[in-house]
Amino acid sequence: MCPSRKARKSAATRGFESPLRAGIGNDVHRLAAGRKLILGGVHILWDKGPLGHSDGDALAHAICDALLGAAALGDIGRHFPNTSPRWKDASSLLFLRRVRQLIAAAGYGIVNIDATVGLEQPKLALYIPRIIRKVAAALGLKPGLVSVKAKSGEGLDAVGRGEAIRADAIVLLREL
Repeated sequence: MCPSRKARKSAATRGFESPLRAGIGNDVHRLAAGRKLILGGVHILWDKGPLGHSDGDALAHAICDALLGAAALGDIGRHFPNTSPRWKDASSLLFLRRVRQLIAAAGYGIVNIDATVGLEQPKLALYIPRIIRKVAAALGLKPGLVSVKAKSGEGLDAVGRGEAIRADAIVLLREL
């Protein structure tokens, strides 16, 4: 066996440790009349908003889950339970700030974030630059390290029927 193949095989059997960690997050909330629509800490004027214990910010929640998952720190429910009065109607920007502290304490920094919001109405294009700035500020990042996109549900499923909002996020962390 050639030395490089032997080295690869022994690395595979003892476990490969990388200074990079990826995480995926997802959140979905039912929409209801009379609730505020908050995304990435930005209030969007609309007649419906997400039902939730906190502000229901699906984007911030998906990013929190992705960050916590990448650092192997559990999920958002573990750190901000929806049974706690402390988090009732709380701004999810607080969650992002706290998660940033947790991952830093675990020895990780954020490389970048990519997120997608699924929402039939309203259209989000005009809000996205402000959303990016708010999320980046909450996490202590340059806005260029945060990507947020919006997709409609094309009339399909709960998102497409205007009954729900969904957000997905992927993050990359690096060891500090």
